[in-house]
Amino acid sequence: MSDLYLVRHGATEWSVSGRHTGVTELPLLPEGESGARALAPRLAEIPFALVLTSPRQRARHTAELAGFPDTEVDDDLAEWAYGDYEGITTDEIRRHSPGWTIWDGPTPGGETAAEIAVRLDRVVARALAVPEADGPVLVFAHGHSLRALTARWLGLPAGDGRLWRLDTSTVSVLGHEREQPVILRWNA
Repeated sequence: MSDLYLVRHGATEWSVSGRHTGVTELPLLPEGESGARALAPRLAEIPFALVLTSPRQRARHTAELAGFPDTEVDDDLAEWAYGDYEGITTDEIRRHSPGWTIWDGPTPGGETAAEIAVRLDRVVARALAVPEADGPVLVFAHGHSLRALTARWLGLPAGDGRLWRLDTSTVSVLGHEREQPVILRWNA
């Protein structure tokens, strides 16, 4: 069982302003590009067995700037589908739906936590299938999907991803202590 390295994409206009960004293609801001480039020396010395990215431009470009231009696209790593809430902040949503969160609230036209868990379970299975001797797995993706992926790695419901904050251009590492799935490093 290999470790799983998680990289959240660099900053975009909407990640800075708190707008839910699922399918909308936004470029990285200059500071997002700088943050992605800063990941390169941290990741360069690690012999990854498998490198995957979300199909979204912001994740693919982060992978390229971090030194992984030939990363395999995996649609299962796409950000949470926000449906009618695409491009809207949580505060705006709560004006009509008090107390709403992506983790347990209804998302009209979008995905539920149970639905995103199905596709993220495929990513977890794919990572776990890589023999430890081959090296770790690296994925480039998004804030909510990576937090939900972490919950699934730990055997928790996807909605428990709410328990971890994840900043842009950060590296987190999931692994095992003995046979128990654990978080080895978070938001570094």
